[in-house]
Amino acid sequence: MTEKQTILGRISQLTRANINAMLDRAEDPQKMLDQLIRDYTNSIVEAESAIAQTIGNVRLAEQDHAADVAAAQDWANKAVAASRRADALRAEGNTADADKFDNLAKVALSKQIGFEQEAKDAEPIIASQNETVEKLKSGLANMKDKLQDLKRRRDTLVARAKSAEAQSKVQDAVGSINVLDPTSEVARFEEKVRREEARVAGQAELAASTLDAQFEELEDHSVDVEVEARLAALKSGNA
Repeated sequence: MTEKQTILGRISQLTRANINAMLDRAEDPQKMLDQLIRDYTNSIVEAESAIAQTIGNVRLAEQDHAADVAAAQDWANKAVAASRRADALRAEGNTADADKFDNLAKVALSKQIGFEQEAKDAEPIIASQNETVEKLKSGLANMKDKLQDLKRRRDTLVARAKSAEAQSKVQDAVGSINVLDPTSEVARFEEKVRREEARVAGQAELAASTLDAQFEELEDHSVDVEVEARLAALKSGNA
């Protein structure tokens, strides 16, 4: 696996995660989201470090390429200088020294060609690495955007979770009220009072009827006394 694939894989790993599924398994959504944000932030830090290293390597390659180009130009200048010196010596009839400088010019040209080839070979590699760097920068920016979105979603989801928890508590309270309905207790107490009132009324009615019976008995006794008295009077008159 290439370094590019490794870094891009690290960047895209969490962006492909199914956050909703993770939240479904979480007992405490707030703790889960906070941990997810910490993990995501750490991944961004790791990605930044890896990307910085990659950029540093590309810049070193560019410096080496610039040095190869500069060296090629330097050897080209040396070749020109040696060739001109050989031409001047040859014009003076100094063939031996002229050949020596021509040979120096050839050495310089050979060096020039070598550095030019190194610079040419490095160019597509550097171009590819720069393309990779741009993709990595884009991926990192995407990660940071997603982190901000995750933080915003975290606040919203935590608020929703707390609201749902509060509603659940209210529903539990309402459910317990329904199970222990106070109106039924009041109804039973009312029935108890009514029964007590009826009992007291019954006692009063019973007491009243007993008193009436006593008066009736007294009246009956008075009648009997009068009858006896009249009977005695009659007997007394006849005598």
